[in-house]
Amino acid sequence: MNDRTHRQPNRPTSTTGTGSTAHTSGTIATTGAIRTIDAPHVTSTTGVTDSTDTTDTTDTTDTTDTSDTSDSTGTRDTTGDSPDTGARPRRPAGSGAPGIWRVWTGFADRTEAATPETRDRGADALRALAILGVIIGHWLVTAWVIDGGGNIRVSSPLAYMPGFTPVSWLLQTLAVFFFVGGYAAGGSLARTRDVRAWLRRRMVRLLAPVRPLLLVWAALLALLAVTGVPVGSLRSIAMPALGPLWFLGVFGLLTAATPLLVRMRYGVLVCTLVAVVLVVDVVRFGLGGPGWLGWANVVAGWMVPYVLGLAWARGTLSGKQAASATPPDKQAASATPPGKQATFAMPPGKRVAFAMLAVGAAGTAVLVTAFGYPASMIGVTGARVSNLSPPTLAAVCFSVAQVGLALLLHRPLTALMRRPRLWAGVVLANLSAMTIFLWHQTALTVVMLATLPFGTAAPGLLAPPDSATWLLQRMSWLPVPAALVVLTCILLARLSRGTRAAPGPLTSRRNRAA
Repeated sequence: MNDRTHRQPNRPTSTTGTGSTAHTSGTIATTGAIRTIDAPHVTSTTGVTDSTDTTDTTDTTDTTDTSDTSDSTGTRDTTGDSPDTGARPRRPAGSGAPGIWRVWTGFADRTEAATPETRDRGADALRALAILGVIIGHWLVTAWVIDGGGNIRVSSPLAYMPGFTPVSWLLQTLAVFFFVGGYAAGGSLARTRDVRAWLRRRMVRLLAPVRPLLLVWAALLALLAVTGVPVGSLRSIAMPALGPLWFLGVFGLLTAATPLLVRMRYGVLVCTLVAVVLVVDVVRFGLGGPGWLGWANVVAGWMVPYVLGLAWARGTLSGKQAASATPPDKQAASATPPGKQATFAMPPGKRVAFAMLAVGAAGTAVLVTAFGYPASMIGVTGARVSNLSPPTLAAVCFSVAQVGLALLLHRPLTALMRRPRLWAGVVLANLSAMTIFLWHQTALTVVMLATLPFGTAAPGLLAPPDSATWLLQRMSWLPVPAALVVLTCILLARLSRGTRAAPGPLTSRRNRAA
């Protein structure tokens, strides 16, 4: 193990024997606490690393194959020397806290010390919030009931309580997921020289978590079938858990198309995509066209926030690109003359964000109130039309509004992420983003199956979701699937590290060459 320490200015670390941290041009390389990445936007710092979990939905990182591993420091050196007055030396932060809090504080300190100044913490926080919204939304609206024939079927509390529809506006955050994904992909692609290698790495990481999920569900469905569970019930059990897989297909297509998309004019492309969604909706709803035509909107609809993310990475949405393209003489001419007080002017990026928020929200409101689009941004079981499956024009307008809001939240979130304990949680969520996204519904399904012998005696899981009491009961269950998700992330991370450590032909050749 290499014992090298590269310290940044004004970022002291201690070498306590537990390791050392290496900072090299935006790349962090450590063993046991920090994973090597190749991206200035998302830091991977955790003791529970998941090398396959850096997609851009959800992936904002790029791992390298030439990682320089070294020991990582376990603490910061904050003790100092005691003065001659006999005062007690100052203890490290968190040393007096209870066990778990002290461990978390130590991890947060190590994460903070390992994070380069170039890190875009606000973008990481946006993706973590998007993941949290998707999980809570799915866990609150996914319900199973047992019908009169003893079969399990899927239901939704929104079908019984439409008054809770506004909750879907807060918890439908997939657009932010695609937006940050496009931002990460655009920034990463701009720094690479080998497009094929870039695409191969991202696709491998995107698809890697799928195999264990499919293996687990193949075994589980086989076991349930052997025990006599009807086919209809098997479908109701599996579909909520396997539903997130559609995201991989769409995001994979967008990732593959990124080298082509970055060459286009983003404004024209976004307008074209919105027009495609509009035409498809007109044919479906206005002209009585076939329903399958709507699935063309799956790619076109989600490409809108993804392309907006690419534009953000280039600086188009923030006004940086326009400012850099302005000649110096014109910049000087537009400057405020000496002696005159500058009038208030909203920064270009904020103007764009407010415009997107206003236009997107107004478009959504008009489509819902005047054209009969569903108000819920989450699919409702039994509803004739869903805004999500496939995406409608209302969903696209709503995603534009969400992107505008995300841009407005970016700066305050960046400032908030200067708090080490909050930042450490965001880092963990980003490291395991794809595992969390793919497995969170499986965790809830496992909890439901464990209580299946109790039937409707399991409130909040198998009882009809027809009251606010059911929602409270469901929320009381949420810590259980949350714990299962954490355990799944830990297990898959360890399996991933074991797979990478296993000797293979390439490893053997390298060893012989050494």
